[in-house]
Amino acid sequence: MKKKIELLSPAGDLGRLKIALLYGADAVYIGGRGYSLRANATNFSIEEIKEACSFAHNLGKKVYQTVNIVFHNEDIEGIYDYLKEAVEAGIDAFIVSDPFIISYIRKNFPSVEVHVSTQNSTTNIETVKFFQKEGVSRVVPARELSKEEIKELVSTGCDIEVFIHGAMCTFFSGRCTLSNYLTNRDSNRGGCSQVCRFAFDIDDGGENTHKFTMATKDLNMARHIKYMIEIGVASLKVEGRMRSHYYLATVMSSYRKIIDAVYSNTLTDEFLKEQEKILGRVANRETSTHYFTHMAD
Repeated sequence: MKKKIELLSPAGDLGRLKIALLYGADAVYIGGRGYSLRANATNFSIEEIKEACSFAHNLGKKVYQTVNIVFHNEDIEGIYDYLKEAVEAGIDAFIVSDPFIISYIRKNFPSVEVHVSTQNSTTNIETVKFFQKEGVSRVVPARELSKEEIKELVSTGCDIEVFIHGAMCTFFSGRCTLSNYLTNRDSNRGGCSQVCRFAFDIDDGGENTHKFTMATKDLNMARHIKYMIEIGVASLKVEGRMRSHYYLATVMSSYRKIIDAVYSNTLTDEFLKEQEKILGRVANRETSTHYFTHMAD
């Protein structure tokens, strides 16, 4: 039997990490005090990473650390010591986007997995195969893929991780420069100011001014969990390192129940509707499956 699919939760601090794991997550992804795309989250000191890993490992669960900024020359200083400290703290995997880090981790810390971030915008089989040859254990593909494209990537044999819930970037897998342009904060180095959520004034040339926002609907894949289990997706990822304890507890609990119902062959449409209703209580925006079905639902 295939290995049971992983439910992966965000965690912006120790409190959120513990909630996520206790409410059903198999693993969590966190950011340290640098090199992460969520600089506005509380994030973890090295001592907190040690405590996080100890807590998770005692439950038989895992902790992944994001090191997924797009590095400029000045960002490289200190990164190697930073990685060493995180490994010594007990991290199970690094989530990376810049290729130079992959070979360094594989050479120096062979016991730690490397996962390629969605920030790398992986969209095709050949890129997945390339990363496999480089020793990568898992690829988180671009979020702009259909169900058929995801299935093709899974066929490579590489572990594929898919986002299933939370906010979606308006631009291609997070590669946005609007934040830089309007607020001088680099979204690709952790400073995203979420300009796509701003309400802009649109003048129609007359006396009327309208509000316009580029914000997308949130993602909700509750009805497609069974499909992803069947095709062999390795991990189901929830977005939101800055979300509340209530949000994480609710979302983790619902997806845990859906996953377990699939494996026990007890999943029904009535049960799905009940869980969708629960998930809807914590939604800030309308939800959609976005590119997964290529339908504006």
